[in-house]
Amino acid sequence: MTARPEGRAQSVPVTGAIFQPGQARPLFEDRRARLVGDTLTINLVERNAAQKAANSSATRDSDVKGGITAASRVPFAGLAGMNVEAGVESEFSGEGASKANNQFNGTITVTVIEVYPNGNLLVSGEKQVAINQGNEFIRFSGVVNPTTVTAANTVQSTQVADARIEYKGSGYIDEANTMGWMQRFFNIVLPF
Repeated sequence: MTARPEGRAQSVPVTGAIFQPGQARPLFEDRRARLVGDTLTINLVERNAAQKAANSSATRDSDVKGGITAASRVPFAGLAGMNVEAGVESEFSGEGASKANNQFNGTITVTVIEVYPNGNLLVSGEKQVAINQGNEFIRFSGVVNPTTVTAANTVQSTQVADARIEYKGSGYIDEANTMGWMQRFFNIVLPF
């Protein structure tokens, strides 16, 4: 999830002074992330809404009627005057609807793990929070264009390309919201 920057070779020997030229950034350089190992704060402002509805219906009807008239010289003459009727009727109706509305807000600080040749930054990070008897994980990775990074060294998650955001929990509360393995088995074997 993170990367360590390569050690910079010190061209000047350590003299014991406060200022070390081999370890300092230029005086007028801002603190925006641009090198491997730099940190960057991501403002998570994800909001997704989707809605889908479908209706379908089909009707089919057929009717067949037949009879045997008087026929004295044919086999089965005893069936004369018998009427036969057959009918088939089929009807289908279906309706479905789906609706989703998701919102995710927060912040996470990530590390630059690679700088692409065009200057874009591949970032990745993880935050783990333990609350009572459960853990919550937030993982983020994506590609950041350095021109979208603000002077405060932050960027909106909506401006990150190939963003991958994971929010997962573990603990007894999360386990209580999960269907048991036997129920999942019977849902597969007996789908009706």
